[in-house]
Amino acid sequence: MKPAEYRAMSDEQLGLSLKETIKLLFKLRCQSATDRLETPSEIRKARRDVARIKTIQTQRVKKAATSQQGAK
Repeated sequence: MKPAEYRAMSDEQLGLSLKETIKLLFKLRCQSATDRLETPSEIRKARRDVARIKTIQTQRVKKAATSQQGAK
C-alpha cells in the first residue's frame, strides 16, 4: 500500500493494519523456512509496510506532542 493511503487512515485502522502486516510477515517467514515461499520479494514488501506504518504513527505522535506544547 502507498504511504498516502496509510496517511488517510485513522489511528485505529492504522493499528489494525500494522497487526495484520506483522501477522503476514510471520507467515511469510515460516513459509520461507520450510521452502514453500513462491515470491521472496513478499517478505521485503511486508517489512517495508511495517516500517511505513510505524513511521506514520511516530509522526502523528510527534505532531500531537508539538501541538500540545504550542497550546500551553
